[in-house]
Amino acid sequence: MTGSSQVPYLLRAARGEKLDRPPVWMMRQAGRYMKVYRDLRDKYPSFRDRSEIPELAIEISLQPFRAFQPDGVILFSDILTPLPGMGIPFDIIESRGPVIDPPIRSWDQVRQLRSLEPEESLPFIREILQTLRREVGNQATVLGFVGAPWTLAAYAIEGKSSKDYTVIKGMAFSEPAMLHEFLGKLADSIAAYVRYQIDSGAQVIQMFDSWAGQLTPQDYETFALPYQQRVVRQVKATHPDTPMILYISGSAGVLERMALSGVDIVSVDWTVDMAEARQRLGPNVGVQGNVDPCVLFGSQDFIRERILDTIRKAGNRGHILNLGHGILPKTPEENAAFFFETAKQIDQRLAVSS
Repeated sequence: MTGSSQVPYLLRAARGEKLDRPPVWMMRQAGRYMKVYRDLRDKYPSFRDRSEIPELAIEISLQPFRAFQPDGVILFSDILTPLPGMGIPFDIIESRGPVIDPPIRSWDQVRQLRSLEPEESLPFIREILQTLRREVGNQATVLGFVGAPWTLAAYAIEGKSSKDYTVIKGMAFSEPAMLHEFLGKLADSIAAYVRYQIDSGAQVIQMFDSWAGQLTPQDYETFALPYQQRVVRQVKATHPDTPMILYISGSAGVLERMALSGVDIVSVDWTVDMAEARQRLGPNVGVQGNVDPCVLFGSQDFIRERILDTIRKAGNRGHILNLGHGILPKTPEENAAFFFETAKQIDQRLAVSS
């Protein structure tokens, strides 16, 4: 086999090739909706063990690959994983999510933060990614992922998940200099972490700025976008050929601004019509998404219809089929299987003309 046939399918789409069908994977495809994952979780209840002990993280990353053969296999990890290496410890409590105690609230704490040295603090990431590359070969693209500066800062400052983000927004609006200092340190460490993931075997990187959709467009331009750009700029300086994807939940109001981050692909949530997303982003930015995760609770005919609709609207270049958010824990496993199966059987030419 020669030429592009040796390049995994999703990577070809991420580089803008015209293909017969879009590649497909799902955010959170490794996880709670799968029985094999729940069984393993019962045996190893600590999330950090599951994501930081290489053999467990490798096994979990490969569970959906074995079951569904998606075009992308994503590192099983957490966006907070690099924080301890900067001096911000965290824990993940099953019913409550991440907890950071003490949260970052003072100049002293910000000044004491270290620059991340991924080789030293995250050796397990290299082992996981190298093994995933060996295991999947060219059958799938290995994706790495990181949190973006605003979202990591939000977790670290709030100390936990939040519904209103009053603590970080309070800091943004009353002590912006301290927040900017923190965001800059996060951006430089995240860039180092992305480069480390690529050097360890990740072929595409997805950056999650999950909470940036909570910002006004004006505040997005001040506190989120410049730091996304700072990460992308540093990564592209050393790894210009590695495609990067940006995902924000609730991003309809900042879609065009997401493209200004410098990423190659914008992951669109389900609140935006895919045809409109294409129009708003322009021809030079790829798209990922954007089926509503709740569609997978519908009938198989309905699932198929929504997949076709998304593919028609996205067109046959630079589209990665995905959900508009992570797959939900109670999703019937057979419907996840049907999603992958259907996506892989679709002929793009027929989808567009039908």
